[in-house]
Amino acid sequence: MNQYKNIVVKVGTNVLTNEDGSLDLKVISSLVEQISDLKKNGIDVVLVSSGAVGAGKSVCEMDHIEDEISRRQAYSSIGQVKLMGLYSEQFAKHGLVCAQVLATKDDFIGKEHYKNMTNCFESLMKDNVIPIVNENDVVSLTELMFTDNDELAALTAFMIKAEALVILTSVDGLYIDFENKVLLGNYKKSESIAGLEKYVDEHKSSQGRGGMSSKIEVARRMKEKGIVTHIANGKHEDTLLKIVKGGTLGTTFEA
Repeated sequence: MNQYKNIVVKVGTNVLTNEDGSLDLKVISSLVEQISDLKKNGIDVVLVSSGAVGAGKSVCEMDHIEDEISRRQAYSSIGQVKLMGLYSEQFAKHGLVCAQVLATKDDFIGKEHYKNMTNCFESLMKDNVIPIVNENDVVSLTELMFTDNDELAALTAFMIKAEALVILTSVDGLYIDFENKVLLGNYKKSESIAGLEKYVDEHKSSQGRGGMSSKIEVARRMKEKGIVTHIANGKHEDTLLKIVKGGTLGTTFEA
């Protein structure tokens, strides 16, 4: 039995890409199939997807651009086309349409921007369209950039009043003993998240901006707002479906 009616799914760069940085078409196809299954079963899903910069790098080399922000903007503007093209093609196979929603911090701060974004999400989901959210790197300056897509996913979850945020990453969850692969499973709603940072192994690949520390911070913010947070391995088969159907995967932070 499905335990949620509306969720935000955040998928990280390291899930969507191979070791060489190219897009993992098998993973993207599986993710789309799972979201389509949920949508057809009456569950609203908003996807916060990383991968645009990585996709851009796979198209062309822009290392001659010395400024880091300008280089990121260039990669993102090229990669968004490729990434959204893949999503659109894959969702079409399941009879669904997806829409691109590009955001900056301004969209979550100003009253008019916030209202417009909320209306956009509501309209898309009402018409059975899958919103795919990413940071608008092309226009984002340093002060308008999100810390990472974990933060963007959290703000999106608040905005649509999601029941749960599912963070799909390239590890199985939060390990309380990384060397022996002892995983923190279900974190009770009565327990404080403060102090969990001591378990964080900040091993990040060159592909992504976020790490486990940011995911713990997001879980803390979700907990305060009454939203469940799941952190699980998006590379494994049907992870999203298993979580929504009540399976005990990865690390769950109760609301």
